Amino acid sequence: MYLPKKYENFSSKFPEVFKLYQKLGISCRETGPLKEKCQDLIKLGIAIGVNSRGAVMSSVRKALASGATREEITQAVLLSLTTTGFPNMIAALAWADEVLDKHAE
Repeated sequence: MYLPKKYENFSSKFPEVFKLYQKLGISCRETGPLKEKCQDLIKLGIAIGVNSRGAVMSSVRKALASGATREEITQAVLLSLTTTGFPNMIAALAWADEVLDKHAE
C-alpha cells in the first residue's frame, strides 16, 4: 500500500511513537462490531470533516482495499455535503476521484 514520504520519515525518526500509534489504531478497530469496509467509510467521513487531503486519499485507498466500490465511496463523500458544506465536499470529491481514477487504471 502507498505510504506518503512524510509518513515513512516519521516512522523512521520516531519508531516507538509510530509503533504505539499503530497499536492504538488496531485496538480502536478491534473494539467493536463494525466490519472493515464500514470502518473505512466512516474514517473517510471523518477525514472529509477535518478537510484533510492526505487522510481522505488514504481512507479511499483503504476503503478500496476492504472491498468498497467507487459508488459507495462517492456516496460517502456526497453525504458530507449537508454537514461539512459544498466547498469541503467538492475538495474531498476531487481527492477521492484522484485515487479512484488511479486505481481504475
